[in-house]
Amino acid sequence: MLRKESQNLEIDNLDIDILKQLMHDATKPYTEIAKDLIVSGGTIHVRMKKLQEMGIIKGSHLIIDPQKAGYDVTAFLGIYLEKGIQYKDAVEQLSKIKEVVELHYTTGAYSMFAKIICRDTSHLRHVLNEEIQAVPGIQRTETLISLEESIRRQIEL
Repeated sequence: MLRKESQNLEIDNLDIDILKQLMHDATKPYTEIAKDLIVSGGTIHVRMKKLQEMGIIKGSHLIIDPQKAGYDVTAFLGIYLEKGIQYKDAVEQLSKIKEVVELHYTTGAYSMFAKIICRDTSHLRHVLNEEIQAVPGIQRTETLISLEESIRRQIEL
């Protein structure tokens, strides 16, 4: 069983089965999940509320294919900060750049590692030179352009 220590709550096999079904299809009605798991619809609602309160479920999202929406370039960006103390301010500024879709505080060569999605290489160049490099505290960046996303998935429970 998984345990969230701060709230002293546990999740059991039913919770995991609910999560698995929703990870496969987040639009699946609770009534169908209840029928599949041989429990009441109310049980699913109660369990979902518990999982949300525990922070295990952090919402649901519509997934858009960036390429089909006209965004053909995905790049990963290693970001070097001048000083580690500038991290919070840099995060605040980078969060305002809509093309930055993920940002991680990392160990190793980079201070931060970002995923950015742009329409084309001209758009990428603009985002890098005019927006990201303009963030105070960013010393320099290294860009890796993704040629293909081969695997994308949630953690398997």
